[in-house]
Amino acid sequence: MIIMCPHCAGLNRVTSEKLAAKPKCGHCQQPLFTGQPIEMNRSQFKRALEKTEQTLIVDFWAPWCGPCKMFAPTFSQATQQIEAQYPQNRFIKINTEQEQALAAEFNIRSIPTLAIFKGGKEIDRISGAMDLIQFKQWISTHF
Repeated sequence: MIIMCPHCAGLNRVTSEKLAAKPKCGHCQQPLFTGQPIEMNRSQFKRALEKTEQTLIVDFWAPWCGPCKMFAPTFSQATQQIEAQYPQNRFIKINTEQEQALAAEFNIRSIPTLAIFKGGKEIDRISGAMDLIQFKQWISTHF
């Protein structure tokens, strides 16, 4: 599986056997999994879509959005709980205030909008904040 490093954006090929062994980036030697969502800009996100083999679970948000602020801890909790168990998933945050062109490209009309991408293609989307149980149930339908 090809995994993008959350620190240097380097691409790493990791076998399924090594996913559970807390792999490190071959470029910067930092952990490939941190248990935290990864903030990405347009170029990083496009590279992740095109080059990695992970399922990308994306939170499109903005700093002025009240529901986004309320949902942020839920997204972080889900990342901590799911990433270790299912490392084939990557949790990403896109600040739509800073990445307006990217938000427009993906037709983000309300925030928070949560989207799941597999193989570079969007496979599901939902708008609005959820509690942790609802969010994990929604994600689990795509494992």
